[in-house]
Amino acid sequence: MKPKLIVLFFLLFACSAAFGQEKQNMTVVEKGLIKVSIMYPYAEGKTFNMEYYETKHMPMVASFLGSNLVKYTIEKGLANGIPNQPLPFMAIGIFYVKSLSDYQAAIGPHISAIRADFANYTNTTPVILVSEVVK
Repeated sequence: MKPKLIVLFFLLFACSAAFGQEKQNMTVVEKGLIKVSIMYPYAEGKTFNMEYYETKHMPMVASFLGSNLVKYTIEKGLANGIPNQPLPFMAIGIFYVKSLSDYQAAIGPHISAIRADFANYTNTTPVILVSEVVK
């Protein structure tokens, strides 16, 4: 085999191995899970403390969910999908849970504490969407 082909083969092998490892490390969200998206709309004068949300609020809410919680994510809004348009959301928190009824039962007794904590990190009212993962 020519030296250039050997190097090319090695590079292709290394890239495919790295891609395979990266693919293994990706978290898969299973079909049928319930996704609770808490979206914080952007508007002039609205604020959001991401550090507090990440270290205090979301862990607090997650602790109420127990074994029903599969995972949660936190997203920071960067831009609108349409250039030169305002940011639609400053942040989005997402909980993936196994059961909607279990989620509601777990959150219900703590809803006042959850809402009271809003003032610690934002001055906007979130929009909440509950959906089912289909793919």
